Amino acid sequence: MDNQTFTNNILLVEGLKITHQSSYPVFLLLLLAYIFTMGCNIGLVIVISTEKNLHQPMHFLFCNLPLNDILGTTVIMPRLLQDILRETSERYMTFVDCVVQAYFVHVFAAASHNVLMIMAFDRYVAICNPLRYSAIMTNKMVVKLSALAWGVSVITVTILIGLTVRLSRCKYKIESPFCDNASLFKLSCEDSVAINNVYGLISTVVVFIISLGSVFITYGKIIAVCITSKNKALNRKAIKTCATHIAVYIIMFVSCAIMVFFHRSPEYSENRKLASVMFHIVPPGLNPLVYGLQTKEIRQKTFKLCCS
Repeated sequence: MDNQTFTNNILLVEGLKITHQSSYPVFLLLLLAYIFTMGCNIGLVIVISTEKNLHQPMHFLFCNLPLNDILGTTVIMPRLLQDILRETSERYMTFVDCVVQAYFVHVFAAASHNVLMIMAFDRYVAICNPLRYSAIMTNKMVVKLSALAWGVSVITVTILIGLTVRLSRCKYKIESPFCDNASLFKLSCEDSVAINNVYGLISTVVVFIISLGSVFITYGKIIAVCITSKNKALNRKAIKTCATHIAVYIIMFVSCAIMVFFHRSPEYSENRKLASVMFHIVPPGLNPLVYGLQTKEIRQKTFKLCCS
């Protein structure tokens, strides 16, 4: 297949560089991780949606997290598992499929931050304004917050990918285990990719600052309320809930920061590939355990269903 055909229609995905002997163990490990992640997240959504006792704003907002984790894992894992069992020279993907994959990869990353921010807002209202919680966190507000989290993610990513799709291509090799925006604009030889770099860098920094700042301020105020409050039982519950949220946020933030750092450092290309795959496996796999099982109501309902 000549370069012109590759350039116009089909791309070659570099994928993970693993030996033939290790391909099957790696395939099995990633397959088990994928099954575990999907099972936990789908199970959480089913438990929350079917149990009336869990039909609360906090749990409905939390549902956005497993749904996003299902998206983030599914958008890369089936394709990645196929590529592991293929020869490096046979890992083809159409340009359209690559763009679609890159789009949802970035929607997942952006929504990871936005969903955790609206969850933090919910806890802030519940702990700092408990008497007004029912009036503020109505079903309508839950829908608005969820729509805001997903809407901002979609708009931001649409602009990001749109700037990349406009570029002409002179290369055909995706130097990554899967397609993302950086890999796509590296296919171009145009000088105008500077705007892609600038927008990508600015949007990443803005998301990180707003995400980190809002979570830090929100939980800072919650901790301040707990310190001044004399209700020890309520304080313990609040601190436990906040600790769970913060743990989930730290897992996501650190995984994302490592991936972004390696993406900006070409000398760590193999580390970048591993980090990018782990970002779609580790947080989605740990979130149900850290949040779901640490939330008393969800834990009790899950154990009840498992034992029945």
